[in-house]
Amino acid sequence: MTNQETKVVTGEVRFSYLNVWEPKSINDSEPKYSVSLLIPKSDTATLKAINKAIEAAKQNGITKFGGKIPANLKLPLRDGDADREDDPIYAGHYFINANCKTPPGLVYKNGQRIIDSTELYSGCYGRASITFYAFNTSGSRGIACGLNNLMKTRDGEPLGGRNRAEDDFAGYFEDDDFLG
Repeated sequence: MTNQETKVVTGEVRFSYLNVWEPKSINDSEPKYSVSLLIPKSDTATLKAINKAIEAAKQNGITKFGGKIPANLKLPLRDGDADREDDPIYAGHYFINANCKTPPGLVYKNGQRIIDSTELYSGCYGRASITFYAFNTSGSRGIACGLNNLMKTRDGEPLGGRNRAEDDFAGYFEDDDFLG
């Protein structure tokens, strides 16, 4: 099987727990870039593509799993209504946590590279290029999701309780030539 069978470019999703500017370590693990992708349950095309890619990753992982697919395999696609029922942001969504060791590519919908870290944040919307793969480490077996690239399609309400400076000070900006 090829990488194309395990790769998905999503429809529009919402980015949560976005960490794409500096790799971070969780519980002393190797530092990684990461994002949680909130996929609307109504986006059946993306969900179908993800499930197909997960099945391909299972087939690719048969040798890692000792010749057969385990019944208790950990899967990356989770139901926000069931797994995060206390968080209204996840209501009506599935979610996938994706990560990578090298910086993901970051672009606007016009293809221009995003270099300003304030432009891409938890709560904005976009598309993601992700790849699914099998893992078998320390007795834990499953399918993981690798993050390739992100495309920002539009702004959204920031998650995490912090407002953007542009929003807090809207109506207070002056046209004076500050540096003049």
